[in-house]
Amino acid sequence: MYKVYGAVASRALRVIWLLEEIGQPYELFQVKPHSPEALALNPSGKIPALVEGDAVLTDSVAIMTYLADKHHALTYPAGTIERAHQDALIHTLLDEFDAVLWTAARHRAFLPEELRMPGISDSLKWEFERNLERLAKRFVGPFLQGDKMTIADILCVHCLGWAKSAGFPTDNEVMMTYAKRLRDRDAYKRTMAQMA
Repeated sequence: MYKVYGAVASRALRVIWLLEEIGQPYELFQVKPHSPEALALNPSGKIPALVEGDAVLTDSVAIMTYLADKHHALTYPAGTIERAHQDALIHTLLDEFDAVLWTAARHRAFLPEELRMPGISDSLKWEFERNLERLAKRFVGPFLQGDKMTIADILCVHCLGWAKSAGFPTDNEVMMTYAKRLRDRDAYKRTMAQMA
């Protein structure tokens, strides 16, 4: 059985949701970043971490990729054009959504106070909105790659929820309709029911 370390209200949501989607059993240990439990698994103290036997995996996207490949679910096979498109989507989402949101969060609360630049949030919100519009223009639906849900969808919907809670512009109708539809999935609801 997999062991997942991390809070649902974090990037660990991505891993938990994936495990719920593919029906794999897991045990959730709700730990906070930089807690003794998190530091024991990852020297940076970041969450999530996935433990399988003696192996410890870190980074939500690396964990999702591993699980999807291992269980042949929510992914395209390596070496296919579809997988190359999926990987490109993931890198785009990490660069244009996740990184923008994390930069804003660091300047709001995590950097030493003397290094924070509160005014940076305006430019980051502009950048996020522009990136969201770009993604909406290439959206075909019902999922990012058409008819098949992949781990890119989990990453995207998590980032969209994060953006909304952080006060970023998320009023793109195409992408919000898409996100709502995915949040209505039973696996997502089971994930959120574990919120501590």
